[in-house]
Amino acid sequence: MKKLFFISVLIVATIILTSFLPEEKSLLAVKKGDAISDVLKKLGDTPIQHQANLIKGASAKIGADLALEGIATKPGGGSTKKQSKHFVCTSCHNIVKEDPDLRVSDPQARLNYAKKNGLPFLQGTSLYGIVNRTSFYNGDYDKKYGKLVEPARNNIREAIQLCAVECAQGRKLKNWEVESVLAWLWTLELKMEDLNLAEADYETVNAALNNKGDKTAAIELIKSYYLQGSPATFITPPSDRKVGYKLKGNPENGKLIYELSCQHCHEDKRYSYFDLDDEELTFKHLDKHITKYTRYSIYQVARYGTPPMNGKKAYMPQYTQEKMSDQMMEDLRSYIEKRAK
Repeated sequence: MKKLFFISVLIVATIILTSFLPEEKSLLAVKKGDAISDVLKKLGDTPIQHQANLIKGASAKIGADLALEGIATKPGGGSTKKQSKHFVCTSCHNIVKEDPDLRVSDPQARLNYAKKNGLPFLQGTSLYGIVNRTSFYNGDYDKKYGKLVEPARNNIREAIQLCAVECAQGRKLKNWEVESVLAWLWTLELKMEDLNLAEADYETVNAALNNKGDKTAAIELIKSYYLQGSPATFITPPSDRKVGYKLKGNPENGKLIYELSCQHCHEDKRYSYFDLDDEELTFKHLDKHITKYTRYSIYQVARYGTPPMNGKKAYMPQYTQEKMSDQMMEDLRSYIEKRAK
């Protein structure tokens, strides 16, 4: 009996003493669905200076409508004027992850990923994660847009306007529209799971979050897993178009390019005046023009694009080296030649 009483007293004393002990802080842990900007902020990184300013009338919903439909509801009611008569953002850009490894710009890996995930293979970089980047219209885009690139290269708002006016051949956006588009783009920011970090990397980040590791090193680690800007290198067609790039083409890979890229814009004249279907006559026409210097030559239009013309402002952007390799061009040629026979 005494033993039982002693045990009861001991349990009560333990409970009382425990109640006076300081609460242990719960450990911070990164989840794979966490937004990268939130994790970087917790680590003490300087936030990217292009957060959306939700001024009167601005909203992510309006931004999505402008980007995907080209038209939205105005703050006071009624519809905005069509942003462009020719394109919407998804004409040239995906809005989901399109690269299996965000550290590199590999067109063939992107094509394989597009096939696996049912995506189009496009000239423009995906808008997914664009708000996590710090530079825009990189590389050789100043050769195309000249001084217009200067204000846009390190300013996402200017980049949005450049895309709206020059790339989409449309009207300039109003301030509340720009902020709406930017608010929508922030819904597309990168998540930790997009980076394919190893478990050891998560342990490094978690240790830093809990003041048991180097926070600066953790920030650099995270940023090393994705590009801060999309590279762009303009290249020319082969000097001898009859010979091509002197690479053996793979028609099966060319078929993917034709279906996921060429037909994205040209099938049923979706964004173009030129229809590309699966008829033999179409492939004979393309084959006939491969070696020529016309707007129907795949070398000509893929490497130079086509300029807007009076009455036909819907044009074709060119493919940079990072979007279409020389090998892929030969793959496309081999598929066209095969289908033309």
